[in-house]
Amino acid sequence: MNHTHNVKKFPVSLVFIAVVLLIWEGSVRFFSIPAYLLPAPSTILGDINLTLFHNFFVTLIEAVAGFAIAAIIAFSTALLFVRSPLAERALFPVAITLKTTPIVAIAPLLVLWLGTGWWSKIVAAVLISFSPVLVNAVKGLKAADAEYFELFQSLNASRSQEFQKLRIPFCIPYLFSALKISSSLAIIGAIVGEFVGATQGLGYVIPVSSAHLDTDKVFAAIFAAAFSGIALFQIISWVERRVVFWQRSEED
Repeated sequence: MNHTHNVKKFPVSLVFIAVVLLIWEGSVRFFSIPAYLLPAPSTILGDINLTLFHNFFVTLIEAVAGFAIAAIIAFSTALLFVRSPLAERALFPVAITLKTTPIVAIAPLLVLWLGTGWWSKIVAAVLISFSPVLVNAVKGLKAADAEYFELFQSLNASRSQEFQKLRIPFCIPYLFSALKISSSLAIIGAIVGEFVGATQGLGYVIPVSSAHLDTDKVFAAIFAAAFSGIALFQIISWVERRVVFWQRSEED
C-alpha cells in the first residue's frame, strides 16, 4: 500500500514541476523579460555543461564527507550522553550553541584556520548537520518505555545487551529522520563555506556568475544544489525503508 502511494505521488510531483517550468518559460517569452533578470528554463538548461558538473561534484563530495563525519560523531556523542548523564549536562549546551550559531558567521573563521581547500567546507558541513543527528539520537536512545527497561533488568541483561537489543532499535527511526534533515543541511554548509573562500564548487559559481550578471549560470548552480539535496534525501529514505522494515510493515 505504501509503495503504491509513493508510485502515485512521484509522477504528480513531476507533473507539477513540468507545469511550473512551462509557465515560467511562457511568462519570460511573453513579457520579454531580460535574461539577466530572469532567464527562461531553456536558457538555464543550455548552461548545464562539464564545468557545472565538476563544480557540482566538488560540492557534493564536500557535503557527503561532512555529513558522514557529523553523523558518526553525533551518534557516538549521543551514546556517551546516554551512558553518562554528567557528560550530557556538561556538553549538551555546547551542541545547542553550535545549532544556534549561524554558519555564515563561522565560515570565515574556518577559512582563516583551515584555508580555502576542502577541509574548511567539510567542517562547515559537519557543524551545520551535527546537532539534528545528536538531538534525535539522544531522544531515540531514550525512547523505549520504562516497562521494556524493567523487563531487561529482570532478565539480567548487560548494559551492552540493553543498548544492542533495546535502545538502538528504538533509536533507528529517530536517527533516519535526523539524517534526512542533516543531509540537506550539509549541502548548505558546504556551499556557505565556498561562498567565503573557494576556487571551485557551486558556492564559488553562484557569486562569480552573479557578479558578471550571468543569471542563467546562477540558476543552473541553484538547481544543481537543490538536486543534490533531493538526491541525498531520497537515497536515505530508500535505505530507511529497507532498514526500518518493521515500521514499513506497520504502515502497510
